[in-house]
Amino acid sequence: MKRSLLFIGVWILAAVNTPAQIEDGYTRFELLAPEAGSVRVVSDITLAKEGMATFALPFGPNARIADVSALDLSTGAALKSRLTSNSIMVDLARPIPAGGHSRIRIVHVETDRNGYRRSADGITFFRTLQAGRGSVVLPEGYELTRAEKPVQVLEQPDGRIVASFMDAQLVLIDIHARQLKPKPASASGSTASTAAPTTALADAPPREQPMNQIRVTERAIQDRTIVYFLKEPETHAFALYHDYTAAREGEHQYVNVVRTGSTVSEPSAKNLDTGEALKTRTLTGADIAREKIEIPDRVEPDTQVVLIPFPPVKKSASVRLRISETYTDPARYALIDGQLMWHRSFGRPRNDMVLPAGWYLTTSSVPAVITQESDGRIRLSYWNPRSDTLDVVVRGRRR
Repeated sequence: MKRSLLFIGVWILAAVNTPAQIEDGYTRFELLAPEAGSVRVVSDITLAKEGMATFALPFGPNARIADVSALDLSTGAALKSRLTSNSIMVDLARPIPAGGHSRIRIVHVETDRNGYRRSADGITFFRTLQAGRGSVVLPEGYELTRAEKPVQVLEQPDGRIVASFMDAQLVLIDIHARQLKPKPASASGSTASTAAPTTALADAPPREQPMNQIRVTERAIQDRTIVYFLKEPETHAFALYHDYTAAREGEHQYVNVVRTGSTVSEPSAKNLDTGEALKTRTLTGADIAREKIEIPDRVEPDTQVVLIPFPPVKKSASVRLRISETYTDPARYALIDGQLMWHRSFGRPRNDMVLPAGWYLTTSSVPAVITQESDGRIRLSYWNPRSDTLDVVVRGRRR
């Protein structure tokens, strides 16, 4: 226990000393053969400090680092990196532009037997991170036996088990696993079919999707972020921005379909990798049909659609976009009985909402991390690692 507590303390210190200019991040820990106590670490990091040209990723004093590489996620090009006594230094492709970001990936192999080691019945992995998203990949042939924090569990195509996590606050990763017994040779091969009959009663309920066809995706790796800024409730209006990474080769436009009952105004967009402003178009479903614009969703003729074109994404590259808009929605945001009332469903993993100036929070139907902006406004952060939708009701009163 003393070794574990010491290791946790070391990594809290490293996390606290991480530069404040980190805007976002996702870390993948691939546990290698336990005999060596080594972990392959893949860190995707978004930086936001204007003019910054070099980044330092700290590591603990007991860690040995090897096989370091880095790349620019916007272009796929390699970046120069070097080791110091306590960090991995990376030269960015360009200084971070005003209002923009730099997105990088750092890969290294880290050996530290305090954090990754054998236990009495298998292996343990400890790590502490600040507000983060990530995953731990078990060695081949191991099963997950304990996770101190709720995790999403997935199986990779190669059979390795993944424990995925996300949390808006300090994250303590405490994973325990043990080696599976080798399967007998006779256990491989085809299994008996359990397919349902091809006929059914006329009044039978619709069949559910076969369980072996249900697609399970990792929640924590999704990097869309939405932030809502409520205006005075009498206006029924709120500004928002949502950040999105276009990574599919050839992708050339972002389409935002406005919810029924809402109207959109003041759309704007920028390429966060370059700080460049992008053109926006506000159309209707009828405009989309007349101009024969291909969009992923079918829309009604009077549905509003915000369209943002951008240069096609190149192979192995990506583009990080920020789309800003103002919505007016009397059915979901209003002043009722002297209280601010806001109702919205969140399908994406991460959503933040900021109350108007001069208002205090009285109700949040779903647990949130509460912080205060520099101007005194109250901010609520909703991180949902589950695959369901959050139905959020927020109420407030004037101070």
